Amino acid sequence: MKCPGNPTEMCGGYFTMNVFETGLEKFVPHVPITVNQKQESVRIIFLLTLNGRAVRQVNRLINTLYRRNHYFYIHVDKRQDYLHRKLSILQTKFSNIKLAEKRFSSIWGGASLLKMLLTSMRDILTLDWEWDFVINLSESDFPIKSIEDLENFLSANKGLNFVKSHGREVQRFIKKQGLDKTFIECETHMWRVGDRKLPRGVVIDGGSDWIALSPKFVAYVAGEHDELLAGLDVIFQHTLLPAESFFHTVLRNSQFCNTYVDNNLHVTNWKRKLGCKCQYKHVVDWCGCSPNDFKTEDWPRIQNTKDRQLFFARKFEPIINQEVITRVEQFIGFEDHYLLQNLEAYWQSIYNIDDLTSSTDDLMLTHAASILRQNANILNQEGCLLEPDEVIEISLYNFADTYKGNLILHKAILDNGDNILLETWYKPKQILDFNFESRYVDIIKTFKVSSEYDQKEITFRNFANILGPLSEPNLLYQFSSDIDKKGENLTVLWLDPAGVIADVNHLHVDENNLTNFIKPNLKIPLLPGIWKVGLFENSEFIVFTRFLITPLELFSGKEISHHEATIIHSGSQSAYKNFSNINIVNFLPNENERLLLKKVSNSNIKRVNKDLREWIDNLTSSFYSVLGTCVASSSLNDVKLKPLCGNHKFEHCSSTGWSSLSPDPKGSIGKFNESTGRLVRV
Repeated sequence: MKCPGNPTEMCGGYFTMNVFETGLEKFVPHVPITVNQKQESVRIIFLLTLNGRAVRQVNRLINTLYRRNHYFYIHVDKRQDYLHRKLSILQTKFSNIKLAEKRFSSIWGGASLLKMLLTSMRDILTLDWEWDFVINLSESDFPIKSIEDLENFLSANKGLNFVKSHGREVQRFIKKQGLDKTFIECETHMWRVGDRKLPRGVVIDGGSDWIALSPKFVAYVAGEHDELLAGLDVIFQHTLLPAESFFHTVLRNSQFCNTYVDNNLHVTNWKRKLGCKCQYKHVVDWCGCSPNDFKTEDWPRIQNTKDRQLFFARKFEPIINQEVITRVEQFIGFEDHYLLQNLEAYWQSIYNIDDLTSSTDDLMLTHAASILRQNANILNQEGCLLEPDEVIEISLYNFADTYKGNLILHKAILDNGDNILLETWYKPKQILDFNFESRYVDIIKTFKVSSEYDQKEITFRNFANILGPLSEPNLLYQFSSDIDKKGENLTVLWLDPAGVIADVNHLHVDENNLTNFIKPNLKIPLLPGIWKVGLFENSEFIVFTRFLITPLELFSGKEISHHEATIIHSGSQSAYKNFSNINIVNFLPNENERLLLKKVSNSNIKRVNKDLREWIDNLTSSFYSVLGTCVASSSLNDVKLKPLCGNHKFEHCSSTGWSSLSPDPKGSIGKFNESTGRLVRV
C-alpha cells in the first residue's frame, strides 16, 4: 500500500512486515444485557423505508409489528405512486402511523438515502411521540422473534445504539467500500469522480445500514451540527453507501461512543457468489453486493437465530417465495393460519390506471388490450356479447410459490350498453421444442427468453414474458448436473421474424456453469413478430424456443401513426453482424422461405389501426391462453346467483380463489383489537 507519510513510496514488500502501535486502547463495543428483569415498557418507532409495489407484503409486515404503544413512520420512494396511494389511508385510521410528506427518489448506494433517513428523523423529532428506539426496516424485512421478545430486550438496553460493524481491518473496508473515492449523485447514478483523502483523527467505521438508535443520539445527528457533524456532512454528501458508514462513524467519534453495540438486530441472507456480480453497475460507478431472498431451503439459517440477539431477517419477497414467510410467522407464535383464506395465494400489482406513468405504458396496454379482445371472442361464442373497455389494473398471481399467470381488471360494455367490471385470468404458453434424439434432451432444465433477468434470484422478473420492440431480451439456460464434467462447447442462434440471424453466442457448459444467462447483442428497436432461439452442438439441433416481440398499438399513450410505426416496427437488421457462413438445415429458412418472410415483414411494418390490431391479436393468441373471467360488479349481479350473460355464467370475483379481489386477510390491514392492542387478521 502507499505509505501514509509519503504516498510516492510503497510500504511493505516481499518478506517485509512493519508493526505499528498507536498506544490507544482497542475499541470495545458495549455488550447489551440479554434479559430484562424489571420488564420496563419500551416504545419503538418503526421507520419503514419502502419501495416497489408489494403492498400486500407491507400490510403483512405491519400486521405483525403493530402494537398500540409503538409507532410507524413510513417513507415511500417518490417514484412509487402506487404504494404511496395504497398506504396513505393508514394515517387516517391510526394515530400512531404517519407517512413522510417529504419524499426522496433514492438509489442503491446513493447520497440521497442518507439524506432521506436524516430528514425522516428530523420530522420524527417534531412529532408528539414519546419513544425509546427508532428501527429502520424495508418491505423486505420481517421479524423472526415476537415483538414481545424485542420489547423485553430493548427495555433492558435503553440509551444504547445498535449498529453492525464491518468486522474487518479498517483499511480493507475503506478500499472495499470506496470510501477513499469521491462520488457525486446525479441523474439517478452515483458517479466516481476521483480519489480523496479522509480526514486525520477521525475513526472511519461502517458495515450495515440497518440500525436501532436511541432518542438522544437521533436528536444529536438530526439536530444542529457541531464541528464533527459539519465536517462529516461534507464527506458523506460525496460518499458511496453513506448510510452504511455515517451513523457508525458518528458514534465512534462523538460523546456517544460508549453506547455503540455491534449488532444491528438483523440476520441477512448473504450468498456472495450470487449477490456480488456487480449488481448495481446501472446505478453506480462501482461493483455492489446484495443479499438474497430467503427461501424454504434457507430455513435452517432462521432456526439457528433462536438463541441469538437477532430479531429481524432480510430479504423476503413473496413474489419469489411466500412459504418461508408463513413459516416465520408460525415460528414467532402466529396460530391463525388455519383460519386464513387464500393463505398460499399471492397477488402483486404490475400496472394501475392511477399510476402517474400509466397512460404512457404502451407495451402493457397494447398487450392487455389484445388479451381482452381474445377473451371477448371466447365469451361471444357463448352468446355473451361485450366490448372490452378501460384497463383498471394488472396483477401477477402466484399460488404455492408457482407463477399462475396475470390478471386484468377491466371495464367492459355489454351489447345493451350496460357497464360491467370484470377480471380476466391468462397465462403464457410453454413453447419449447426438443430434438429427442439428442443426448442433451434429458439434462436441459430451462431454456427461456424474457426480460428483467435477476442474476441473484436466477429468475426473470418479467414473469409473463411481455416483450416489445424496445425490450432487452435475455436467454436463461439451466442444465442438470449429469452433463459431461469435461465441459461442452455449444452454440446459440437468434433468428428474427424475417428469418435472418440476428446474433450468435457460444457457450462452454461444465459443472461450474450449469446455470447462466445470455444477453444477445441486439440493437433496439427489435423487429416485431415471432423470434426463434436455438441451441446446437456443431450443427445438430438440441432445443429451440420461440418468443414474441409484440408490435405497439400505442405510442406515448396515443394510437400509433404510420410514421411512428414505420420507425418503431422496422427493426434494426442493418446493425446485425454478417453470419452468412452459418447454414443449419431444419432451423434456418431456405431461400424461398426467407424471401416470403421478408415480404411479410415489410408489409407488417405499414400496419396501423384495425389492421395492426388484427396482427397483434393473431400473435398474442399463439403465445397466451385465457383461463377464466369473473365479475366484480355489474347490473347483472345477483347476490345469490352467478350473473348470466348469454349462455355464460360469471363467477363473482370474491368467490373464485384466483381473483385479486378474493379475500386476502394476510395481505390486508387487520382490525384493531381494543383489548390486546394488536391487529387481528380474521
